Amino acid sequence: MSKEHRHANRLVNEKSPYLLQHAYNPVDWFPWGDEAFEKAKQEDKPIFLSVGYSTCHWCHVLAHESFEDEEVASYLNDHYIAIKVDREERPDIDSVYMKVCQMMTGQGGWPLSIFMTPDKVPFYAGTYFPRNSKYGMPGFMDVITQLYEKYKQDPDRIAEVTKSVTDALAKTVSAKSDHRLTKDITDKAFEQLEKRFDSTYGGFGSAPKFPTPQNLLYLVRYYHFTGNTAALEMAESTLQAMARGGIYDHVGFGFARYSTDEKWLVPHFEKMLYDNALLLMAYTECYQITGNPHYKEISEQIITFVMREMFSSEGGFYSAIDADSEGVEGKYYVWDYDEIFNILGEEYGDLYTSVYGMTLEGNFEGKNIPNLLSTDMEEIAEDHGLTLTELHQKLDVARKQLLSAREERVHPHVDDKILTSWNAMMIAALAKAGKVFEKPEYTRTAETSIHFIEQHLIQDNRVMARYRDGEVKYNGYLDDYAFLLWAYEELYEATFSLPYLKQARYLTEEMIDLFWDNEQGGFFFNGYDSEELLSREKEVYDGALPSGNGVAAVMLGKIGYLTGETAYLDKLDGMYYSFYDDIGQVPVAGIHFIQSLLLMENPTKEVVILGAAGSFTSELQQLFLPDVTLLASNDSEQLAEIAPFTSEYKQLDGEVTIYVCENFACHQPTTDTAKAWEYIRNRR
Repeated sequence: MSKEHRHANRLVNEKSPYLLQHAYNPVDWFPWGDEAFEKAKQEDKPIFLSVGYSTCHWCHVLAHESFEDEEVASYLNDHYIAIKVDREERPDIDSVYMKVCQMMTGQGGWPLSIFMTPDKVPFYAGTYFPRNSKYGMPGFMDVITQLYEKYKQDPDRIAEVTKSVTDALAKTVSAKSDHRLTKDITDKAFEQLEKRFDSTYGGFGSAPKFPTPQNLLYLVRYYHFTGNTAALEMAESTLQAMARGGIYDHVGFGFARYSTDEKWLVPHFEKMLYDNALLLMAYTECYQITGNPHYKEISEQIITFVMREMFSSEGGFYSAIDADSEGVEGKYYVWDYDEIFNILGEEYGDLYTSVYGMTLEGNFEGKNIPNLLSTDMEEIAEDHGLTLTELHQKLDVARKQLLSAREERVHPHVDDKILTSWNAMMIAALAKAGKVFEKPEYTRTAETSIHFIEQHLIQDNRVMARYRDGEVKYNGYLDDYAFLLWAYEELYEATFSLPYLKQARYLTEEMIDLFWDNEQGGFFFNGYDSEELLSREKEVYDGALPSGNGVAAVMLGKIGYLTGETAYLDKLDGMYYSFYDDIGQVPVAGIHFIQSLLLMENPTKEVVILGAAGSFTSELQQLFLPDVTLLASNDSEQLAEIAPFTSEYKQLDGEVTIYVCENFACHQPTTDTAKAWEYIRNRR
């Protein structure tokens, strides 16, 4: 039935692509808000809260099986108040109720299904339920009927469960320890990564296997500070394996969200902005360290993909691309064997299928996912009488033809909302890539995007979370502030434009004012000016992306060293007490937070360059030096306003002058770049 002939529910007035996907369900959905909760209280109905996101495969399945079903909808409408939440717009709501689901069931995921009282306290939680009982799971219809009966007939039991939930949530609030996290935790984190490392296929753990770029960002830093080559080898083998696997789109570029198998062959075909941002950063840094051109190639291909499919004409980046098209997961991305020959012809078809592991039988449900997992390029080049260069040239011609043919297919849904936090990660990654690869166009794109955020997503000095279709909504969360700090810091490192550093310092102050826990230390997820929820979360464990406290910790260290503001370093030091109990046992769970310990517990250097340094600074920018903070300016007065510790620094004889300091204690200034290099390279 077409939308014109169906009744729209309240979600039709929302901007979230996920909520709009459900605007014509027969379920009488409410968006999260007072209207829903007041109605639930007035009618004494339980609340069914459904949390998901627009590119979530199992969310689509649940919607199709149950939310589009007239019988299910009729029961929900008569007996419940049904609320839909987009987890990407309201990660604060998702965080609280996901924690409850994990406490109640031992697992979590999306779609998240919560049954709660009108006071927003859950009494039952789950994820996906099939329409009818199967896979050993209760059917959704059975669940909603039985829970409603229990809610009405056994209020004492419901009260008992909700009290235990609120008590359990209260216990999850971490108190500041008397003990402090120390340098040995950085070694413990490495050892835990080493134990989880898959030495056969790369990556960590078993299937499903996620890219977890924060692990790779940690490993390359651990290698830098300790010289432990095993750390670099783990990072490199993972980056190389992923780039060979089907998790990487060899036709259109970019990475899918995760691999369903341990070999990285079969992806969950959804593509997320944040994965591609953080992987761009990881490949770029690996190139900095090794100089291996393969990492540069993958980095530039990620940028090509993102600019083609995820960059808006307004200057922001879209959130995600669905796994499904025409209701089938991966349909857009997979190939029939014969189809390749029809498009490419015999010669190129034979070459392409032999390189990318494509057969008549296929490697995924009778179809083919292009991959390089078993490919020996030199052997194939020899078999076809080609040099490696000629082989790569022919493959690129074939790839472009296949991409052109693929673009004729029905494209997966693009979630085109623009999230501050995810955009900030892409800005940081582009700025880094622009600097390392000396590609000013990448840096310009990062600047275009930060200007978009400044114009649209900062209102009355308050960072906001989401922009779509002209609407800005939701007070920004800790992630929005911490990741935006990351973007400004990387933009400063790429351009040495002091306004970026000034804005970073201002944002740091705002982040502390809005989110800092004055009693126990650390940052809350929600600002003091945000909606009060069942509990106030303070996350330090990483999920698919680094935790807000993890990124905030690293940024406090970086901005502290860049500006010389020791109050930021003191705050960071306090966090080592706040999160001692959370991180102490399983540091790998908060690996991004541990990254800050590498910075704080090892010797660091501050390099200040006064004057137009040119080649010296660009040479420094090419290197991977996480222990070196670099300030450069032609305007020593303006620099001193932002970084007061430089106020006594002067140019010598009008020449470019370099100050190299260790923990703010400085060597004699020099105009001799060779001498400066000696100071910088000298590792204690």
